[in-house]
Amino acid sequence: MSAKDAPPPLPEPLLVEVADSHTHLDLQSGTVEEALVKAAAVGVTTVVQVGCDVKGSRWAAETAAAHENVHAAVALHPNEAPRIVLGDPDGWSRQGAREGGGDAALDDALTEIDRLAALPHVRGVGETGLDFFRTGPEGVAAQERSFRAHIEIAKRHGKALVIHDREAHADVLRVLDEEGAPERTVFHCYSGDAEMAEICAAKGYYMSFAGNVTFKNAQPLRDALAVAPLELVLVETDAPFLTPAPFRGRPNAPYLIPVTVRAMAEVRGIGENELAGAIAVNTARAFDY
Repeated sequence: MSAKDAPPPLPEPLLVEVADSHTHLDLQSGTVEEALVKAAAVGVTTVVQVGCDVKGSRWAAETAAAHENVHAAVALHPNEAPRIVLGDPDGWSRQGAREGGGDAALDDALTEIDRLAALPHVRGVGETGLDFFRTGPEGVAAQERSFRAHIEIAKRHGKALVIHDREAHADVLRVLDEEGAPERTVFHCYSGDAEMAEICAAKGYYMSFAGNVTFKNAQPLRDALAVAPLELVLVETDAPFLTPAPFRGRPNAPYLIPVTVRAMAEVRGIGENELAGAIAVNTARAFDY
């Protein structure tokens, strides 16, 4: 294993326990148990395991049922919806190459997400939203239809809505306005600027910051974090992606949350214990656990 692929070392533990509000344990190496033990050793005692397709959402629900400190969110990722409808000839997603199934196939997948969303240990519906980075214009209609359906599912079951918004800020905010956002709405891996943070704050949307807030070129994210109300701020890994500096490019995992929390505390000009305490309360409120 090269140094580049080696897991980063354990950071100094946080003195106040926090939650990783968005992780993908199914994409990380090692077992769930190993990941949870390492995380707990540094003060990360709760994780939200997020599904991106039917298979991953079932796995999230099962994993949350088996572990007291794991909560699940279930959904079709914005890039998954067009693949279900139009097909996935290059097999980019983990399912391999697929034929398009049209709107009927999307309806079937949404029916299964709806079933999973009703389960008690499923605390969120997500990650859903819009992604104009990876999906071209031909996939926009399927994405938006799927997003609207997830909003309805979240509201009907009283679950948090977890949003993936990539290069689609205005459209995501528009759809939330048109449909009426659920009571608890979380912008996962917040990617807007300070101006958008003020819009989210006015609407009571939670903003979850990931390791990319530590990247050199991420000043707009730090500006957003600086103006976001403390009671709406969450932290996440999105592991195995978005590993915080100085470990960028190496595999991310929930145990690296303290690195991001410390960077966030610096941006806010407050102590890490104060920030961790607020994050712990906010995450429990956002996901109703």
